[in-house]
Amino acid sequence: MPLYFLRGDITKLHTDAVVNAANSALAPGGGVCGAIFAAAGYDRLDRACRAIGGCETGQAVLTDGFALPASYIIHTVGPVWHGGSHGEAQLLKSCYRSSLLLAEQHGCTSIAFPLISAGIYGYPKREALALAVEAICEFLDTHEMEVTLALFEHGTALVDAALLSQVQPFIDRRCAGAPNAQQPPEGMRADPGEAFEACLLRLMDERGLSAAAVCRRANLSRRQFTQLREGSLAPGKPAVLALAVALRLSLEDTCRLLASGGFALSQSCLTDVTAEYFIRSGRFDIFEINEVLFALGETQLGA
Repeated sequence: MPLYFLRGDITKLHTDAVVNAANSALAPGGGVCGAIFAAAGYDRLDRACRAIGGCETGQAVLTDGFALPASYIIHTVGPVWHGGSHGEAQLLKSCYRSSLLLAEQHGCTSIAFPLISAGIYGYPKREALALAVEAICEFLDTHEMEVTLALFEHGTALVDAALLSQVQPFIDRRCAGAPNAQQPPEGMRADPGEAFEACLLRLMDERGLSAAAVCRRANLSRRQFTQLREGSLAPGKPAVLALAVALRLSLEDTCRLLASGGFALSQSCLTDVTAEYFIRSGRFDIFEINEVLFALGETQLGA
């Protein structure tokens, strides 16, 4: 963990590995593939790919990163969309699993993916994103890796329109004429003597949740969670909100946890208002929340 959504150029990311949406011949192509070949150095990357010879759909192979900031390029071949009844979903998820396992085998702790098959291969973008998140989260349930999904499209083109239509009216009501900050209502402050780490541990104990479960649900790295729990790292507001989501807190307890870290919900902050919507609604999927925050161009929850 964690998983981030980023709108940007994958060839400029300083991750241990970047993933190329390749063709089965590993030949230079257009789109992400062409950009990676150009940035890595066409001749050297082409020679390395020719030496491998090819790659099956749903599988992955690895080359040096050459001139990229990344140490490695992992090439995976996504399925061509044929309507969804030809095993495309299983093959697409296999692309992510194969790439993540290959990265782990080579000692990588961070990796960046494009949205595989969503370009000229014709996979519907929203379905491709949902499958990408599903496959990555399944891997992160049992492995430690920092994963970035580097997307070219604006988030509103990728996130479920029905979900955005549910969230937007709440945001509009909250933000209309809102003061700069909403302090927690009376009775919703943390005990004055309760430090953030003490409040966090108490809430975990009350719910019988393990550190591993909270860390995973909160989209935090194990290292960051350990530092927050031990008090050696000052909490940031996105991390505190992520922990509130991970702990499945009520709005009242969310405000208490925020107050213990020196924060309060702000009606002028879209991240806060969006998180409040999901907490009030009892919807605690951190990645669903972050997809909406990405679509809105706001700070995502977690690390």
